[in-house]
Amino acid sequence: MARIVVLGGTGYAGTGIVTEAASRGHDVLSVSRTAPASLPEGAAHRAGDLRDETLLQEVTRGADVVIAASAPRGDLAEPGTLRAAYAAAARIAGEQGARFGVVGGAGSTFVAEGGPRVQDTPDFPEAFKPEAKELTDVLADLREDTTGLDWFFVSPAGGFGAYAPGERTGTYRVSDDLLLVDEAGNSALSAEDLGVAIVDEVEKPAHHRARFHVAY
Repeated sequence: MARIVVLGGTGYAGTGIVTEAASRGHDVLSVSRTAPASLPEGAAHRAGDLRDETLLQEVTRGADVVIAASAPRGDLAEPGTLRAAYAAAARIAGEQGARFGVVGGAGSTFVAEGGPRVQDTPDFPEAFKPEAKELTDVLADLREDTTGLDWFFVSPAGGFGAYAPGERTGTYRVSDDLLLVDEAGNSALSAEDLGVAIVDEVEKPAHHRARFHVAY
């Protein structure tokens, strides 16, 4: 059993992770500013702002894995805000001896070997570009880490989001940097199966100091 802390644990991605981890018997702490209406058995919630380093110190104490699953929206939408919060969370996780995982986006994946990146294609929505850049910058910061932090960065499918909910299938495909699509050219993944992929990584670490992409 692992002690798993999920920052942004009540959001779309975070809920999927918390639910899957708790269902497998892990000790799960969900951290967010707003408490959920309910929690799965085995999970607890701590209210707080992830920009508060004192909070981060407290919630990561004793953690095996810290997973950052917030989105650069709302109070975190200002460019650089989420990036700075994640940098602090990564540093503190490393000091605590925990692995650090980030749920990013598909914008930094490649549509073909050698590029271009999804976010640089003509059809990528202009409204999503700030979020894609912020999370791409987070990935760049992790790749430039010199402390030896054991990190992983997960890019869900291009069509991942609350606007395209799905169900838990328990199956998924993985790549390193190349966007995965089905026969119709769609890239999809449910929050539940993102949770499966991430908890699989927690239980059987396969990606150290690396990004991986998950889709059907």
